[in-house]
Amino acid sequence: MTGSTPAIFTAEDYRVRMARAAGAAAEAGLGGLLVAPGPDLVWLTGYAPPVTERLTLLVLVPGREPVLVVPALEAPDAERAAGASALTLLKWTDGEDPHSLTAELLDPKGGVGVSDNAWALHLLALQRVLPDLSCAALTDALPMLRAVKDAAELELLAAAGAAADAAFEEIRELPFAGRREDEVGRDLADLLRRFGHSQVDFTIVGSGPNGANPHHEVGERVIQRGDMVVLDFGGLKDGYGSDTTRTVHVGEPTEEERRVHDVVRAAQEAGFRAVRPGATCQDVDRAARAVIEDAGYGPYFIHRTGHGIGVTTHEPPYMIEGEEQPLVPGMCFSIEPGIYLPGRFGVRIEDIVTVTEDGGRRLNNTTREMVVVD
Repeated sequence: MTGSTPAIFTAEDYRVRMARAAGAAAEAGLGGLLVAPGPDLVWLTGYAPPVTERLTLLVLVPGREPVLVVPALEAPDAERAAGASALTLLKWTDGEDPHSLTAELLDPKGGVGVSDNAWALHLLALQRVLPDLSCAALTDALPMLRAVKDAAELELLAAAGAAADAAFEEIRELPFAGRREDEVGRDLADLLRRFGHSQVDFTIVGSGPNGANPHHEVGERVIQRGDMVVLDFGGLKDGYGSDTTRTVHVGEPTEEERRVHDVVRAAQEAGFRAVRPGATCQDVDRAARAVIEDAGYGPYFIHRTGHGIGVTTHEPPYMIEGEEQPLVPGMCFSIEPGIYLPGRFGVRIEDIVTVTEDGGRRLNNTTREMVVVD
């Protein structure tokens, strides 16, 4: 992930986020958090440095000012980050040991949460300096850290969803029959960028039997009349994610194809209607899955119902059996049930949904009815 989050976020916003993260660490029994370059660092500070072998690490310790350990040659960029005034920069130069500098900020016998994408190179070096330090992955220790979005974040997610919707409205008007999947995928990527995305994370175009593979992405198969085509695409716009899926048909579908599509549409609607504060993540999965199982297609729904979204397109919480995390207003996640018939076709329908005070709100609003394309 490169670039920075929009100017809509101020240093005070980042100060509040860092304080909340440090407080959450204390509540989890941790002595602090170590945040490497990546989405967590961007969310906490607005800073997206290059990922290199030189150590950059945000150190959050409850009750202390946040410290960003940063290479001296990158300090000017760090100082320009939106959240820079809310933290202290600890600069190090080539030849110094940044892990020893970092160790001085930590309890040598304590426990810390470490961002998932921290390099083993740095973590192992830090543990050599502090052999009694215990570490836990941030997703395990604080899975809900970024899960509840504020009003500004919700606005950005809604704008990203609207941009993805605009891309779908245009792609459905383009020809499909006789073109390769990768050609349609390039069109989708171009449309996402035209509607404001700075980063395209994926463009899945699964035609005919390829649609029975949920993560097929694109290939050289030529799309034919009579094909069902799964279109799943998204990326980042102004630092926040989009992710939507619609399944279209090239020419008129058969009765069975319409039936399968209707079952998935009903399942997606059931998952959406299960969204309300206090319900659990697994309640959403159960509601969607029950519709598909009752229709006799249970064995062909082979993935979780949804995933969180924010500064990344996949993050906690996850809509899956066994996840008892209660839904809270401001959470955002996908609801994307599917049916995949091996060797034949697949159907998936996906919206991003946010939890409101009394239910849920969709951030994708294109039709969920069967769309016939040429």
